[in-house]
Amino acid sequence: MNKQNLTYLVLFFVILIVVLIFASKPESSLSGFETVSVDEAREMLEKDDFFLLDVRTPVEFNESHIEGAVLIPLENGYGSNLGPDQLLEARINEVPEGEKVLVYCRTGRRNAVASQMLVDAGYTDVYNMGGGISDWIEAGYPVVSGS
Repeated sequence: MNKQNLTYLVLFFVILIVVLIFASKPESSLSGFETVSVDEAREMLEKDDFFLLDVRTPVEFNESHIEGAVLIPLENGYGSNLGPDQLLEARINEVPEGEKVLVYCRTGRRNAVASQMLVDAGYTDVYNMGGGISDWIEAGYPVVSGS
C-alpha cells in the first residue's frame, strides 16, 4: 500500500468516526430537549417536581388529562377557536423558568413543537413525552376524565 492510499484510508476512517459520533448523539443534545417514553415520564413525575404542560386544546383536555397538568394550547384545532393570546407562543411566560418541564399532547407531534419553542425561549430542563397521552392511556396510567 502506498502513502497516498494510506492517507485516503486514514481520512476515510476519521470521517467515519466523526459521522458516527454525531449520529449517536441523543436527541436532547441536538434539539435542546429530551424525548422520554411514557414509562420514563411516569417515573420522573413520581420522583421529582415537574411543571406538567398539556399543549392540546381545551376540548381534548376536558376529555382527559394527566393529573396536575396545566393547559396552555399550542394551536387551534379539534373544534377550538382560541385567540392568539390564548396560545403557548403568547403565554410562554406562564411556564415557570428554572423548573423541569414535561410537555405532552395527544400523540407527540405538538409536544415536540412546544418543547422546541420552550428551548428556543431559553428553557433548559425540557422533556418531551413521546407518544403523548394516547400512549400514556394505552400503558394503563391514570388520567383525570372530564365532565
